[in-house]
Amino acid sequence: MSSKKTRVFRKIYNMEQNLSCRLREIRLEAKLTQMEFGQKLGVSQDTVSLWEKGKSLPAAEYIILICKQFGVSADYLLGLKDF
Repeated sequence: MSSKKTRVFRKIYNMEQNLSCRLREIRLEAKLTQMEFGQKLGVSQDTVSLWEKGKSLPAAEYIILICKQFGVSADYLLGLKDF
């Protein structure tokens, strides 16, 4: 694999890790279970679990909804900024 492809892969992998960790942090700070968090977003508890484990990613519409509902920026949620 070329060096450029490796760097891109690492960035995507890190973004996925940041996203799953930050989703969990946001949910826990709001003192919500996965089921309650999912209800606020209109998704199942299983979907929230997959997001938090990094086994799937939320669609753009859910990223926007999470940002609006929980007062965070997309840059923060995606791990592009630390605040």
